[in-house]
Amino acid sequence: MLMLEDIKKMLPHRYPFLLIDRVLELEQGKRCKALKNITGNEDFFQGHFPGNPIMPGVLIVEAMAQVCGITAFSLETNPEGKWLLFAGIDKARFKRPVVPGDQLIIETEYVANKLSIWLFTGKAFVDGKLAASADIRVATIDKNRSAPLSE
Repeated sequence: MLMLEDIKKMLPHRYPFLLIDRVLELEQGKRCKALKNITGNEDFFQGHFPGNPIMPGVLIVEAMAQVCGITAFSLETNPEGKWLLFAGIDKARFKRPVVPGDQLIIETEYVANKLSIWLFTGKAFVDGKLAASADIRVATIDKNRSAPLSE
């Protein structure tokens, strides 16, 4: 199990964009299971939507990508010298709303990688029911690279 401070050592994200509270299971380079506690005081609920707060789907996918990043970084020999970038998304589906009080359980599984691009499947659950799923690509690049997205 990885706690919040352990996660911060692996991912560059910080509040309000660090969307993982705890890693429950990590099978190095293969799969990861993490959680995000959804509280009513999340900044995004102020406008999405007043009177009917729903976690934006794009943030659920971002949380999945962060969990994928932890899995990818678990095989890196020098993760502090790397940037993690969201490289792509396919087949995103949203099955139920995620609302304050929910506990989002995110599971990702390694599919393939080519050079520094990793492909994963991701699923997010609330109370054991599928809330969202997607195929996600993340990239790891050296921090000393001059322009992360050039080429």
